[in-house]
Amino acid sequence: MAIAFPLSTNHHHTRLCCAFPSLMQPIPKLSSSFLPKSPKLSLQLPKLAAPHGRRSLVVVMSMEAGIGVMGTKLGMMSYFESDGKVVPVTIVGFREGNIVTQVKTQSTDGYDAVQVGYRRVRDKKLTKPELGHLQKVGTIPMRHLQEFRLQSIEGFEPSQRLVFDEIFQEGDLVDVSGTTIGKGFQGGIKRHNFKRGPMTHGSKSHRQLGSIGAGTTPGRVYKGKKMPGRMGGGKRKIRKLKIVKIDKDLNVVMIKGAVPGKPGNLLRITPAKIVGKNIPKN
Repeated sequence: MAIAFPLSTNHHHTRLCCAFPSLMQPIPKLSSSFLPKSPKLSLQLPKLAAPHGRRSLVVVMSMEAGIGVMGTKLGMMSYFESDGKVVPVTIVGFREGNIVTQVKTQSTDGYDAVQVGYRRVRDKKLTKPELGHLQKVGTIPMRHLQEFRLQSIEGFEPSQRLVFDEIFQEGDLVDVSGTTIGKGFQGGIKRHNFKRGPMTHGSKSHRQLGSIGAGTTPGRVYKGKKMPGRMGGGKRKIRKLKIVKIDKDLNVVMIKGAVPGKPGNLLRITPAKIVGKNIPKN
């Protein structure tokens, strides 16, 4: 069987092919009756029907126990209960907003959710698409838009205003989420609560990180190693906080304990998730 070498601009290959013309012949195809023919495999995937001809999207979102609202953190104070007990509380105020801007359904969006807007701003603070989305339902321009995925969206309509004292009552448990205070780039002691080295007796390792791994084996640093880096400034949720008092005159609510963020930050308040009670076990 002859072997064909590909033509090349290399001088040695050209000289070899000219000396042996038989090397220029093509390779014959091997065919035999005893060689089994490989069957053609065809894999057909089921087509997912998307609403209105759009692509089907996989929605990954946690289910809420009920509709929630957005508020603004104002600060902390001490609250004296009727029996004289002192309770640290966080004051949460409400600016103009908490209006339903869109109701998403299974048929149109692939899941059931209620979109809520909060904090009124001037028109020039929003983009044209954002303004068009809000003008479509006839609401005021708002800065923040968040979704609350619910098991049932009955009773919600666009432009519906959500009132805190109609959704929550004193003594209810809520989940509060927000953005934590940013600390910047911090070391291992502040960021991960590492211990420092000895400060005397000739030690020269006081606040250093120390060893970050072995030598030749494994010869690398494991992923997730606790090291200095950026601290804070991330989303965090505090669960099962108690509503101590709702003041309708001042339009504020007092929640027991601390919540993420500094005064002026945006907070998301939802009913506390209790598996088996308001959230199914599956």
